[in-house]
Amino acid sequence: MSKALVWDYPTRLFHWALTVGFTIAFAIAVLAGHRSAWFPVHMILGLALGVVAVLRIIWGFVGTRYARFGSLLFAPTALAGYLRGAVTGQAPRFAGHNPGSAYATFAILALTLITAGTGLLMSRDVEAAEELHELAAYALAAVAVVHIAGVAWHSWRHRENLAASMVTGAKETEAADEEIASPRPVAGIVFALIIATATVGLFRNYDQQRHETKLPLLGTPIHLGEEEHH
Repeated sequence: MSKALVWDYPTRLFHWALTVGFTIAFAIAVLAGHRSAWFPVHMILGLALGVVAVLRIIWGFVGTRYARFGSLLFAPTALAGYLRGAVTGQAPRFAGHNPGSAYATFAILALTLITAGTGLLMSRDVEAAEELHELAAYALAAVAVVHIAGVAWHSWRHRENLAASMVTGAKETEAADEEIASPRPVAGIVFALIIATATVGLFRNYDQQRHETKLPLLGTPIHLGEEEHH
């Protein structure tokens, strides 16, 4: 076994941006509530997370070997077999995503888009979106918890720190040809600038009096909070 580079910079960027952003947004919603002064931060982060999810989907088609969605396609039988092996300690190693984390990745991206989209609909007073938004948010939190538990279990079973691999980009692999050719630093910088520009722009465009922000470059106004009826 030897260390090999498997996660490029964009993949690591998206992973931690989704992790940190959702944690903060979810905490605000649960602990502060929609009438809190912090709620606009919750909504702005939700919009930013939608941007991150879209960029990750794009990277899933044009990224490096293990970032591409093609490497995440596992049949349900493969997932079931992997989960049985994980319990018994006989699960095979994967240089990139294992079946469990692959399914979690698809679920996280889909639920992030649903949560961000229904949040926008709620801001436009679409009542039917509220229940779906809450359901998607809690489902996303549940998937994240299960994913973290799976990472912890794998790390303990195989004596390998998987969380650290999403920082360094390196994992233990069995063959030299499993390493990616480049971490794609230029793409990482470009994506980081897009995410930063979108997020900072949404905060800078926030109008506290009107309770709204505007999409950077486009100037489209977005109300940050549910419409009040009197």
